[in-house]
Amino acid sequence: MRVAPELVGLVERLLGARIPVGVLAWDGSRAGNPDGPCVVLNSRRALRHVLWQPGELGLARAYVTGDLDVDGDLAEGLSRFWRLGRTIRPAPKDWAEIVKVAVRLGVIGPRPKPPTAEARLGGKVHTRSRDRAAIAHHYDLSNDFYQLLLDESMAYSSGYWTSGEASLADAQAAKLDLVCRKLDLRPGMRLLDVGCGWGSLVVHAAKHYGVHVTGITLSAQQREHVLKRAEGLTVDVRLQDYRELADEPFDAVASIEMGEHVGEENYPVYAATLYRMLKPRGRLVLQQMSRGAVAPGGGAFIETYIVPDMTMRPIGATLNHLAGAGFEIRDVQAMREHYVTTCHAWAETLEKRWTEVVDLVGQEQARIWRLYLAGGALAFAENRMGVDQIVATRTTTDGKSGMPLAGRPGS
Repeated sequence: MRVAPELVGLVERLLGARIPVGVLAWDGSRAGNPDGPCVVLNSRRALRHVLWQPGELGLARAYVTGDLDVDGDLAEGLSRFWRLGRTIRPAPKDWAEIVKVAVRLGVIGPRPKPPTAEARLGGKVHTRSRDRAAIAHHYDLSNDFYQLLLDESMAYSSGYWTSGEASLADAQAAKLDLVCRKLDLRPGMRLLDVGCGWGSLVVHAAKHYGVHVTGITLSAQQREHVLKRAEGLTVDVRLQDYRELADEPFDAVASIEMGEHVGEENYPVYAATLYRMLKPRGRLVLQQMSRGAVAPGGGAFIETYIVPDMTMRPIGATLNHLAGAGFEIRDVQAMREHYVTTCHAWAETLEKRWTEVVDLVGQEQARIWRLYLAGGALAFAENRMGVDQIVATRTTTDGKSGMPLAGRPGS
């Protein structure tokens, strides 16, 4: 019995159509679409992962462990898988045949051990202790790893690509300048950066705009890195939860791709904190990823391996939260396509420096990031995820916003 034809035959009967990928099985047999990516099943465990955990997480476990691979363009393979996953929905009557084929192929067996890199957090979601653990899982992976992957500014968010010839460093510098212009920063102003990461905005704003910057993060490794980078600048970096902020209001507030970590229940508190930390006539710039109402979380793979407890919501829901906190929304700039190019740039670096990545974080983590960046680029390209820069103001009691009458913020 040849494994690949047997397996492809089953899938095509369930689909009622030709399978969109090729399949190479552990016995050397091939079947399926000969054009484009080929799914490589290195062992029976690849199918066993999916039987025990059908869907995205089972496939991710098979890939991360190396039991499943993709020969050819990974992003194209994922795109075809995505279309396949939306098409195939086994009915109860189909499971008898699925189990029969699984027995013939020797796939039935004990649950495979999941990869060691999976997040295993305890306690109630979005408590302060669990949020610290979730942030540590992702951001404390290794400063050396992120320095290898990112550009020299250590910006871990979508760049702003002003031309096809721009480098990743150019795109990140353009994004940081865009944020600073939208905030209308001027020398001597006080800026709060909520979720400051490795200090890309903190350093850029202090160095190029002469402002006093306070950044907060839950990652000890990030804080240590920023303090070294910001030596000699008017910068204060704290290991602090946004719920612990008790400062006098700032002239401007920024939060760049941090709101995804807050959770839906806590978002009103987050929005209210941003409002409370901003002076009247001051501006907020919030850059945040979004996702449609059908899949508001991060997804099984992202929440298990990358960012536990991540929440993305439709852009309209975020604007409602901000308006509910008292903000006046002045501008929304969609940057979805910019994230496609950013993910591609990070993925290119990952592949070029693959051996160094494996030496730093191990084979499992390297494969996780390969899958993460390919899948992320695809999700933005196919409009299953978005990213937006929002400009909002805290008006005075008599409605003064401090905004110019004409022109887009930052233009």
